[in-house]
Amino acid sequence: MNKTYLLLLWIFTGITAAQAQHLHHADSLLLVKQQDSLEQLAYTILNGKSEDIRQQSSDQLIPMLVRALKTPYSFNFPFDSLVSISIQYPQDSTFRIFSWGVEKDNTFYRHYGAIQMRTKNGQLKLFPLFDNSDYSANTDTVGDNKAWYGCLYYKIVQRHYFNSEYYTLFGYDANNMRSTKKVLDMLQFKNGKPVFGGPFFSFAEDTVPKPTRRRFIVEYSKKATISLSYNPEMDMIVYDHLISATNEPGKPYTYVPDLDYEGFKWKGGKWVHIEKVFHDALPLGKFPVQQPQDQRKKDLMHPKTLEDMEAEKAAKKPKNK
Repeated sequence: MNKTYLLLLWIFTGITAAQAQHLHHADSLLLVKQQDSLEQLAYTILNGKSEDIRQQSSDQLIPMLVRALKTPYSFNFPFDSLVSISIQYPQDSTFRIFSWGVEKDNTFYRHYGAIQMRTKNGQLKLFPLFDNSDYSANTDTVGDNKAWYGCLYYKIVQRHYFNSEYYTLFGYDANNMRSTKKVLDMLQFKNGKPVFGGPFFSFAEDTVPKPTRRRFIVEYSKKATISLSYNPEMDMIVYDHLISATNEPGKPYTYVPDLDYEGFKWKGGKWVHIEKVFHDALPLGKFPVQQPQDQRKKDLMHPKTLEDMEAEKAAKKPKNK
């Protein structure tokens, strides 16, 4: 058990509940000051010149954040100036998740986080998240907050099924110098405690059915940019289909988008895999552009072919009188 784990365990298990009616003005002013100090540490976590500096800043941020969260009804304070710390809320706002990463000198990342529950009496109820991803080769697991697959969360999608709430977590992991990962994880609360993972990612409707996954992870080249997000207009998760740029499918760090798209649709309490999202995106005789100049500008609702793009260019050219 490493020193960082022991530090986190001591801090979080030592939390005492605060008693109050609501977030008072004086407490808000105090939180603003504490946020200023947290902001400086968060900046150093992201931009520190050495691993030691980044790690020390993270170790200092943890107890400082806990002290701030002990303030009665701190859940109502947004901490919105902590731009390098991700803070995500579900639709029902019953909790929020703090997450951040510390880059090591070997370009690997260690992630930290905590779940703060919203409580009626304003008392602090907090679950620290211990990154276990570097200690287990098996990612298809179910675990509690002490066996968390560490990543930086950027979205939460909530679903209700049979009197239970299911929270789909969208995560980003810078991983290492060769590849990046994006993660879909499921979060439930059982007996008031968080549970990550579960048999929620089904491939039963694929042309060649595959086993259900408890966690969905895509790994791809560091040079590529992919999308993995929820599309509200289509009411589904949509993501880039990946291929190996070097025809080496056994090496995920060679994977790049190919302008096709896969997805997941919520059916019967599971995310069911859709092999091809846009069946009519490429009519007969049209061929896709090999690689868009800026992957971030791709329109998931209306993928464009080379013919479409040439027609748009021609339409924009001024006509000779």
